[in-house]
Amino acid sequence: MPTQQANNSESSFVSHLVELRTRLIHALIGLLVIFLPLSPFANDIYSLVAQPLLIHMPSGTSMVAIEVISPFLTPLKLTLMLSVFISIPWLFYQVWLFIAPGLYQHEQKVALPLVGIGTCLFYSGMLFAYFIVMPLIFQFLTATAPEGVAVMTDISKYLDFVLTLFFAFGAAFQIPIATFLLVKTGVSTPKQLAEKRPYIIVGVFVLGMLLTPPDIISQTLLALPMWFLFEAGLLMSKKFALSPAKASTTD
Repeated sequence: MPTQQANNSESSFVSHLVELRTRLIHALIGLLVIFLPLSPFANDIYSLVAQPLLIHMPSGTSMVAIEVISPFLTPLKLTLMLSVFISIPWLFYQVWLFIAPGLYQHEQKVALPLVGIGTCLFYSGMLFAYFIVMPLIFQFLTATAPEGVAVMTDISKYLDFVLTLFFAFGAAFQIPIATFLLVKTGVSTPKQLAEKRPYIIVGVFVLGMLLTPPDIISQTLLALPMWFLFEAGLLMSKKFALSPAKASTTD
């Protein structure tokens, strides 16, 4: 009997590894399906992403490439990251296919909508960073350059800066999901979270300082939406999340 149980356990472990490999292969194929058609337009994509800075740079200046391989590698890196962003729904779907068999039916009903909402919020954070935050940051930074200093940003440094903003704002926009889950799982209640609002406000400004580049504009423009999103998540949890005790009475 112990030998049979060990064999069953080993077989289950191997099947999980096979399933994980399948999901990873499918995720990689989906990423390549997006990346390969986009790669010939890598330079155009980089020019589009660089527009928030280029339109504020003084006339007669331009971006520069310090490293020898940067003119080729940097746009390609951006295209790869863009492919990852675009394929997020497909990647999440592969994760879902892997973990769904281990979830209860009521957990699946909650998890799947949250994945969809979280994806939309991540995209919203990126769009907010591109259309609102980046133009304000670059307008401020180029206007405050000391006299005699030409603003000529390195293309790889600019890409790192932009990706940091995209990830920071995409992650920060997940706050409503986190707030909802805290209440849904019984870790906290809407009343308890509301009582901790002053600490949360201070926390989002500290988090904004840590997640964004070291300038007050991007820090503030991240902290304020995080506060607003916390309030939205709190409102959502009051309407839709049930405490474990209440949930058990309704089952």
